[in-house]
Amino acid sequence: MRFTPASIALAIVLTTVSSVGLSQKPDSQISPQSVEWQKAGEAARKAGNLDGATDALESALAIDPRNRAAYVALAEVARAQGLQGKAIRLYKEALLLDPTDVVALAGQGEAMVEKGAIARAKDVLAQAQALCKSECAPVGRLAAAIQKGPPAVAMTDKTVVPAPKAAPTQTP
Repeated sequence: MRFTPASIALAIVLTTVSSVGLSQKPDSQISPQSVEWQKAGEAARKAGNLDGATDALESALAIDPRNRAAYVALAEVARAQGLQGKAIRLYKEALLLDPTDVVALAGQGEAMVEKGAIARAKDVLAQAQALCKSECAPVGRLAAAIQKGPPAVAMTDKTVVPAPKAAPTQTP
C-alpha cells in the first residue's frame, strides 16, 4: 500500500517517455513534400521571385521543421532581400540542427559582414576553418568577404533637408 502512489507515478513517467520515443522520426528522414517545396523555393529564387521563394521555403519548413537545407535557402533569400538579421537567425536555426554545417556557418558569417559585425564574423570564420580541414569554397568566400569588409552605405536621396524654423523667443 505504501508503494502504490510511487509505482503509479513511475508507470506514468515510463509510458510518457516510451510514447515520445516511438513517435519521433530519425533526423535522416525528411518529408518528401518538404523537399519538393524546398526545390520549388530554390527555383523561384534563381528565377528572381524572392516572395515566391520565401512562401515555398516557409511551406517546406511548416511541413518538416528538420529540413536544414530549407533554412539555409530561406536565409539566402533573406540576404538577397537585405534582411541580414533575419538571415543570421535562419542560419542559426540550421546550425541547431547540424552544428557542423560549413555552408550554414559561412553564410552566417557573410551575413554578419554585410551587417557590419566583422569581429563576430571572424569568430565564425575560425569555427568554419576548424570544421573544414582542407580547402572549402564557403570558407574561402567568407574569408574574402571579411577581407573586403562591409558594403558601403550610400545615400539614395540627395535632396537637402531644410533646417527647422526657429520659434520666436520672448525675453522676460
